[in-house]
Amino acid sequence: MEQLSSASLEWSDLDRRTVDVVRALAMDAVEKAGSGHPGTAMSLAPAAYLLFQKTMRHDPSDPTWVGRDRFVLSCGHSSLTLYIQLYLSGYGLTLDDLRGLRQWDSLTPGHPEHGHTAGVETTTGPLGQGIGNAVGMAMAARRERGLFDPAAEPGASPFDHHIWCVASEGDIEEGISHEVSALAAHQQLGNLTVLFDSNHISIEDDTTIALSEDVVARYEAYGWHTQTVDWTETGEYVENVHALNEALEAARAETERPSFIRLRTIIGWPAPHKQNTGKIHGSALGADEVAATKLVLGMDPEQHFAVPDDLLEHARHVVDRGRAAHAEWEKSYLEWRDANPDRAALFDRMATRTLPDGWSLALPGFEVGSSISTRKASGEVLSALGPVLPELWGGSADLAESNNTTMKGQPSFIPEEFQTKEFPGNPYGRTLHFGIREHGMGSILNGIALHGGTRPYGGTFLVFSDYMRPAVRLAALMKLPVTYVWTHDSIGLGEDGPTHQPVEQLWALRAIPGLDVVRPADANETAAAWHAVLEHKDRPAALALTRQNLPVYAGTGDATKVAKGGYILAEASTGQPEVLLIGTGSEVELAVEARELLEAEGIPTRVVSMPCVEWFHAQDLAYRTTVLPPAVKARVAVEAGIALGWREFVGDHGNVVSLEHFGASAPYKTLYQQFGLTAERVVAAAKGSIAKLGGDPGETTGN
Repeated sequence: MEQLSSASLEWSDLDRRTVDVVRALAMDAVEKAGSGHPGTAMSLAPAAYLLFQKTMRHDPSDPTWVGRDRFVLSCGHSSLTLYIQLYLSGYGLTLDDLRGLRQWDSLTPGHPEHGHTAGVETTTGPLGQGIGNAVGMAMAARRERGLFDPAAEPGASPFDHHIWCVASEGDIEEGISHEVSALAAHQQLGNLTVLFDSNHISIEDDTTIALSEDVVARYEAYGWHTQTVDWTETGEYVENVHALNEALEAARAETERPSFIRLRTIIGWPAPHKQNTGKIHGSALGADEVAATKLVLGMDPEQHFAVPDDLLEHARHVVDRGRAAHAEWEKSYLEWRDANPDRAALFDRMATRTLPDGWSLALPGFEVGSSISTRKASGEVLSALGPVLPELWGGSADLAESNNTTMKGQPSFIPEEFQTKEFPGNPYGRTLHFGIREHGMGSILNGIALHGGTRPYGGTFLVFSDYMRPAVRLAALMKLPVTYVWTHDSIGLGEDGPTHQPVEQLWALRAIPGLDVVRPADANETAAAWHAVLEHKDRPAALALTRQNLPVYAGTGDATKVAKGGYILAEASTGQPEVLLIGTGSEVELAVEARELLEAEGIPTRVVSMPCVEWFHAQDLAYRTTVLPPAVKARVAVEAGIALGWREFVGDHGNVVSLEHFGASAPYKTLYQQFGLTAERVVAAAKGSIAKLGGDPGETTGN
């Protein structure tokens, strides 16, 4: 699409009238729904219309066009800001869809949802997340350009485009906005613009009650290119669209820094009685105020969802412009393909997230009988996969050495001036450095996954997954193939003590629908877990990995078995178990040791390794009952965390060896002994389970 300069901006009476129709549609939709957020959609109408009609490069007839600019509505509560532009631009939404706002089975839910409505780039609503997604998209755009077209001159590649994000006071108040904005400036993301709607109103009315910082100065301090467009500066409210257009074009022209534009608006303008109030932020105006506002706009107050044909036809011309821009882009894209057949093949493979033939042959194997932590094993897996999976990239929240997330020999993703002796790199590098910004890391990973076909991963300690949880939940909601490398997964991290030792985190994470929580038993099971995770492209996965070394067992490296989530690691000597021991992660070692003790006493015992409850649940009943026969009711589950979900697997007669309190600071072996996480305790629990069924309890149950 031809990029319009300020001098060439055409803003006709048709444009002005269409913007007023946007305001009326926002009022009507919320009024019909009986709930919603009309005010911001009304006052942002000129800005959103300008972006979709004049500024952005996009093709409504192909919402997935690779060369499109991305639009992120971080203030997702103002979903109508996006929905109405998608309707006017021709993305497929209809007036009936606007009438169905917030209703069952509609394409216009209360907050925009990725994968549900064409043209919605990400699921937003939790404030601040969208800014993080936009930063991730900008980072991904640069990484992808480096993979596909690194030698092209700036602005000359078919993979050059811009990320536009609209944010509100609520977005910049959330702490996550600081994390991602600071990193965006450090990364010099010149392909990112945030348009900050500064209307001074939130649910609690005037934001002065809680917000007094100079937001523009804050972004200047980060290192952003900043501008202010104030529609109230004359003392009257004047929607100076030309000034906003100048600012948007200046932001596009700034390629060395991300851009931040503060747009001072009056929420709900021009509603005569409710503009500039908290009442218009999150509730319907009421029939009288809607009618009064339509009169101000010169509209018939008796008409609802009225869109004059000439205005809709005028707005739909963006389809023609978008298709023309797409066709022009296609020429350069085909030239690129002809000149770069190998990179084109990589692009095609990544576009569908298809793994290359034979990729898993690169996975390392670990000697049975050796001893290695699963975090170290994961690091060796990543280094081995680096050469064969260029789409795989990531890093840590300042814990690379502890998380083992750095692929050996791979450069960091960083402007060259910020590379260090320890981490050399370049703007197209591969190793990500998030700093101590776990929440920001989570939302950035989501943005990376949303943007294209790369596979991002991010690491921290498992206990700090709590800092990431909102973004992890959204990754699951959007079915994004993001991988979390969460190490130091239990009291086994030892001396750092209870602040760093996860106890409730594993089951809290397993409670998130659509998140695979994988806790491998040893090094080979870790490699097999990575295999299974990368085979999935429709959901996020969390690897919970140990700090301490674990023995490597025979039979744990079978990727097919591990991918089932639970499998028989050690069978009962008779082939007919009297008791089942279910272990996960580092506690599989306890189950194996307990089996030896029980077998020595003549109790046939089966050990089941269950690295992933979610994968096990996904198997058919026949497989699940083969691993956990219903007839064998004597069962023990063992995990160094709360028992919560294990009751499902052990039943009424089973026992759980768990940790129902916080940890302590001491060497990990001491902690396991002091807290009763021992093979002897598992044996006692097994005998206790047998006793519940009327069997011989032995000398002690330990319960």
